[in-house]
Amino acid sequence: MAVIAFAAAVITSFIVPPDKEYINYFDFKTLSCLFCVLAVVCALRNIRFFYALAQSVVKIFKNARMCVTALVYITFIGSMLMANDMALLTFLPLGYMVLTTTGKEKYMAKTFILQNIAANLGGMLTPFGNPQNLYLYSKFNIPDGEFLSIMAPSFALSIALITLCCIVFIKAEPLEVANEPIKLSPVRVSVYLCLFALSIIMVFRVIPYWIGLIAVPAVLIFMDRKALKDVDYSLLLTFVFFFIFAGNMGRIAPVREMFSSLLSWNTLVVSAVSCQFISNVPSAILLSQFTTEYPMLLIGVNIGGTGTIIASLASLITFREYTKHNRGKAGKYLAEFSAFNFAFLIILIIFNLVLKG
Repeated sequence: MAVIAFAAAVITSFIVPPDKEYINYFDFKTLSCLFCVLAVVCALRNIRFFYALAQSVVKIFKNARMCVTALVYITFIGSMLMANDMALLTFLPLGYMVLTTTGKEKYMAKTFILQNIAANLGGMLTPFGNPQNLYLYSKFNIPDGEFLSIMAPSFALSIALITLCCIVFIKAEPLEVANEPIKLSPVRVSVYLCLFALSIIMVFRVIPYWIGLIAVPAVLIFMDRKALKDVDYSLLLTFVFFFIFAGNMGRIAPVREMFSSLLSWNTLVVSAVSCQFISNVPSAILLSQFTTEYPMLLIGVNIGGTGTIIASLASLITFREYTKHNRGKAGKYLAEFSAFNFAFLIILIIFNLVLKG
């Protein structure tokens, strides 16, 4: 994925030669938050925190269907509060631990896919749940009540569809986990959870992102240098290359002209489809220059996060996490990912077109 993103960035750089505008392509806050959360998650994994948490989840929910549903709902709610990419970085490791410790790896792909869909669609309800929401919320000065009313129908349908998928595709098989005693260091757990909290409040802009970018590595250098080495730097590079590709696409005149003419036909469909090629955040930024029909644009770039693997940057996180643990299964995962995501995309588009009348 990093290689593909790099190739796309290089190719578009020949069309739009590097200049001073390139610096505006990068969301440094997102990159900093990703790095900090990845590092802290690695540290928590190294002390077997997620294994202990997985034991608790299994003991509470008892069977595979209930456990997976709980994991998906937690991700869904988490995306509303901490943004979709942060929710996935937090809860995908928990899903992995629950399934591997109970011998239910056969549900790994479906669980990750449903967690991914939950993260992308759960964040649609709040202005800060998805990055594109925050941008459009600010650009069009959308009142809070109107924002909720625009997104509520799609949000409600998404919950229903995700719940149905958990019921239909995950069997209620009993789960058992080895009652292996785990001794967690209270000091390390407390420090790492504080670092994680620091990373999350960076998302809400409570503190500048550079504070976390300094604090997290500084602490981990003394407490767990291995966590810093284990960070998935290829994922960070994928985001960097993808920012360049998306930024360049937005500056290509024929691309802008094409979108301008298409938006006059159907803002909802065009915005959702454009996400499939240049991702939802770049689509929101690009298309907002050519339309004032922000309700349909807002819905389109949110439900458009489902579909292709590049429709949302959060999907790249899920793909990377899955293939890291399941080497040689990328093709099968992408096929299943596409089936679920395009089903959600088509249903949500039809639903909103009918609702619009």
